[in-house]
Amino acid sequence: MRDEVHPFLNVEALITGYGKKQVVNGVTLDVSYGEIVALIGHNGAGKSTLLKAIFGLLPIRKGRVILDGKSLRPPNPRELLHEGVAYVPQGHRVFTDLTVQENLEMCGGILPNKSQLNEGIERAFTLFPTLKSKLRQRAGTLSGGEKQMLAVSNALVLSPRLLLIDEPSMGLAPPLASKALGQIQQINHNTGIAVLIVEQRVREVLKIAHGVYVLRNGLVSFSGRADVLNTDDKLRQVYL
Repeated sequence: MRDEVHPFLNVEALITGYGKKQVVNGVTLDVSYGEIVALIGHNGAGKSTLLKAIFGLLPIRKGRVILDGKSLRPPNPRELLHEGVAYVPQGHRVFTDLTVQENLEMCGGILPNKSQLNEGIERAFTLFPTLKSKLRQRAGTLSGGEKQMLAVSNALVLSPRLLLIDEPSMGLAPPLASKALGQIQQINHNTGIAVLIVEQRVREVLKIAHGVYVLRNGLVSFSGRADVLNTDDKLRQVYL
């Protein structure tokens, strides 16, 4: 992947899983500053599990996560949030009983002052103007696409340097799925926020990504430029 002195995120030989079941079997990857990296593979390959471990939601059995040159032993969500990493889980997860504004304010609660919170909210509205007209609406009444906008906005309020996004197109109709991926590309282009994205719509995510890692049985089976994987017939046949 592209490198400015060192990548912003390094994952080195990471092993993790659930209980006694090992799912990720020694994955190494990196994400450079301002880069979108796609993490793809068949169901059960370990993609979502890897994201959870990077964000400290699962224990790391072996290996390590290095953020901006600093080894996190072990990573934990609070530390990562303060270091500029935000996580958007799959399933358009928002606080359904709260309004759009209350969602944004709650997720920005770790910010040091109201001024930064307001700046973060305005930044989210610049990227997702649809939400501004729905400030007082309960999040549970939003459409699937609007919930996904809000889920990403909840992370953007924190002014992250890196977004970990798990299957943003899940449950969305094809036009909305394409729009969601386009919005992520726009976020990256407009703000320079790096993105590590898990996505099942392989051909579409490769169109917005700079780099790609293919997981198979918890291991990296391919890594390289996304445009190469997306256009080379032989690679598509082998890895997709």
